[in-house]
Amino acid sequence: MNNKLQINKLFALSSENRQFSFSVPLKNKIRIGKRDYIVQLKSDEKYGLYILWKNRKYPVEIIRSRQNKYEILFNDISYTFTVETPFSMQRMKVLKSKKGKAEQESVKAPMPGKIIDVLVREGSNVLRGEAIVILEAMKMQNEILSPVNGRVIKVRVKPDSNVMKDDVLVEIKVE
Repeated sequence: MNNKLQINKLFALSSENRQFSFSVPLKNKIRIGKRDYIVQLKSDEKYGLYILWKNRKYPVEIIRSRQNKYEILFNDISYTFTVETPFSMQRMKVLKSKKGKAEQESVKAPMPGKIIDVLVREGSNVLRGEAIVILEAMKMQNEILSPVNGRVIKVRVKPDSNVMKDDVLVEIKVE
């Protein structure tokens, strides 16, 4: 008796949590809207790994892979995504519903250092991924990014101040 789990569908989740489903085994067709397109994954010595779509070659390189998380370079653009089973997708939904939505996010220093610049003010709106503070650590300037969309409710640091790891830099009301 074969006790292997049979999975015929997988999901790819982008870093922005956009979900794409695909059937296993993979076929040489993709559907965009209501139209099917022939897509082939090929490799040769001259071009390396590439996708052939509409008679055009698009180079593909796997930059990083760890467990089910991948970062690829596709046509010179970086994409990060995870590959999930139907079971893991259901688990993620359950965990998300139990978690509840945070009303406020505290952005903390990832390492000790010196604040070079504060790029936001109290009351200003920020987008997820937007730089909010410049922190110098080990002679390198690091952009500290907003983890959420929201409104800055408190800036707790000033330029030229020193911070320790996990010190709160900025508080953001999630919107």
